[in-house]
Amino acid sequence: MSRDEAARTVRAGRRTVRVHRADKVLFPGSGDAKEYTKGDLVDYYRSAAPFMLPHLRGRPLMLERHPDGIDGPRFMQKNTPENYPDWITRVELPKEGGTVCHTVCDEAATLVYLADQAAVTLHRWLSRVGRVDRPDRMVFDLDPAGDDFEAVREAARWLGELLDELRLPSALMTTGSRGLHVVVPVNGRHQVDEVREFARDVADTLAEAHPDRLTTAARKKDRGERLYLDVGRNAYAQTAVAPLTVRALPGAPVATPIDWSQLDDPGLHARRWTIADAVDQVRGDPWAGLLSKGRALGPARSRLDALRGR
Repeated sequence: MSRDEAARTVRAGRRTVRVHRADKVLFPGSGDAKEYTKGDLVDYYRSAAPFMLPHLRGRPLMLERHPDGIDGPRFMQKNTPENYPDWITRVELPKEGGTVCHTVCDEAATLVYLADQAAVTLHRWLSRVGRVDRPDRMVFDLDPAGDDFEAVREAARWLGELLDELRLPSALMTTGSRGLHVVVPVNGRHQVDEVREFARDVADTLAEAHPDRLTTAARKKDRGERLYLDVGRNAYAQTAVAPLTVRALPGAPVATPIDWSQLDDPGLHARRWTIADAVDQVRGDPWAGLLSKGRALGPARSRLDALRGR
């Protein structure tokens, strides 16, 4: 069969995208994990587009591509190849010694095209084009030492309580891997270094309150069995996995927004949802417009400094 015969077309928004080798297996089946093809990945991203695009529009991306499936080599793509269609949005941003031309996903057709390129996981900036040095998201990554999800629940509850005390809204998301992300909307007026410093101080405050359970130590050898409160994604040009993106793991788990009440669900774990059911989970809008309520950090900084005795 020729390449043209193996291709199919997919309608996405106002565009038609050609998908090549849709039957290529990207996620081999093993044990309880189902097999999924490139066509399955394309279909998932097409169905997820209405829920994903609000979290992607205007944000530079780093793409995690697996052209030979998740068991083959992967590569992280920042620069947009010249052969990408001209209707795909790009933004050129400075880096040390030059610039990078990032892909920006502003429409459903881009999601479908990237899936055809075996871009399994989309990693997004926490800031938007035009204000890349002023993030409107702050992310805490709750990363357990092993696969202990009870430690993740515990840390999420503590962090949620602290953020409530600081009067900052927060949203919860499974990572599709081992942990949870806690996402805080900020107003996009603070420099990235100020946001990163605030996130670090919040994490340090929590780790100091629970030194046997939590740590902010960057080196694995210094963490022991404690859960790592990772705030490194809040630096300039760093990224976090996008809501509803697929992870390159058996069974195609998905990073999925959840409501805080779901933290008590005994069936919850980081890989709870896959491309088979993640869209169903978000139809009820578990974040309910929360991320549109970006806050200034000044009042929260005053409360945090008071808690820390400054």
